[in-house]
Amino acid sequence: MSNPSTTETVIYEIDNITKKVKGRKFMARGVVTLVDCRVAGISGDMFLGALIDLGADSEKVVDAIESLKDHIEGCRRVEVDIRDVVRGGFRAKKVDFRAEMEKPEMKGIDLIRVVEEAAADLGLREEAKRFASKTVRTLVSAEAKLHGATVREVHLHEAGMFDTPAEIVGSAVALEGLGLFDGKVYSTPVAVGGGAFKFSHGVVSSPAPATLEILRSKGFPMIGGPVESELATPTGVSILVNLVDEAVSFYPPIKPRAVGYGAGARDFAGVPNVLRIVVGEPLDYGLLRDEVAVIETNLDDVTGEVVGHVAEKILREGARDVSILPAFMKKGRPGHIVKVIADLDDAERLSRILMEETGSLGVRVYPCGRRILLRRSIPVEVEVGGVKATVSVKVAKDSRGRIVQVKPEYEDARRLSEETGLPLKEILRLAEEKARRTLR
Repeated sequence: MSNPSTTETVIYEIDNITKKVKGRKFMARGVVTLVDCRVAGISGDMFLGALIDLGADSEKVVDAIESLKDHIEGCRRVEVDIRDVVRGGFRAKKVDFRAEMEKPEMKGIDLIRVVEEAAADLGLREEAKRFASKTVRTLVSAEAKLHGATVREVHLHEAGMFDTPAEIVGSAVALEGLGLFDGKVYSTPVAVGGGAFKFSHGVVSSPAPATLEILRSKGFPMIGGPVESELATPTGVSILVNLVDEAVSFYPPIKPRAVGYGAGARDFAGVPNVLRIVVGEPLDYGLLRDEVAVIETNLDDVTGEVVGHVAEKILREGARDVSILPAFMKKGRPGHIVKVIADLDDAERLSRILMEETGSLGVRVYPCGRRILLRRSIPVEVEVGGVKATVSVKVAKDSRGRIVQVKPEYEDARRLSEETGLPLKEILRLAEEKARRTLR
């Protein structure tokens, strides 16, 4: 624990919470979040500290971390230390954990169980539970791959300590409380540091192997430096890749409403070891700005089967959308125009796939600005003829929070239609009506 005479310390000892802090929620006019990890990278405790600094309800976060004790065998006592510190001249929130455990480390399958059971018992929304589950599974899968083991077999060292589930579950609770799952989340490329450092398996280069594997598997951009130290941890990047909708080089156009700063463990000379999270409103009243890549090519010498196969493969490879337009080519030949909408970072890779699959000698690629509504999916339980099923419903709102569109997911509705024999359009109507009632 830090010395109270040098830093203002708020200590939460689980059987005697000493201070209650009310949280805030960003909901009124839509929300855009930017995780700025370009300078100091990201770790789980830095991320959680920044969320608390934004205004997340500290009491709820601590209660959630305390609940982990019920899911970890031999865990007797937990302490959470939340305090203000200074890093490189900037004030930031520092979060530390201490737990008394019979076994200080866990297997991968146990870590997954602890996080998922805790998230379920806390009664979190589906978005928060899904985030926690995906984050811990991303982390464990990377460790398993690196060690040549299965998720069930892999034994975790640093990632298997109490800090990992505390950071993941605590972040899920804080994100839900702040309302940040309901908006769009951007991130800068993540700084990974440099040099070499020692951990349980010896000396390795920064970024750590698990960190690099997670970033590679998700195609998330990173940059080296600016110090010779580990800046991005496996837990931190697991949180990042499962939360962020889009990585950007520059801040999106927003009106900042709040800024949270989370402190790292070390204090570097000349580089503030601080993660910054900015929450704001979109500048376009009612709409968000977005930029995508449009990839096009003309085809007049491939069959319809090939065109259909290409569309399916491009979608599987991560395209946002694919359109096939009939056209007349040179000399009156019938053909197709294939139009792909993709993330900017995926344009080159998808262009190569399109050329390889079609035999086209070239494609047209250009950036395209879009205006989009805030969107999220909510689960809706529909009962038809005694059969209960959950249908995901996509809800679009403008930045004032007004519902503009409610659309049930086709695959969920189709499956329920086949099970009950009720017409698809009736299932869609029931799901939409139930969703609108739920949202009132």
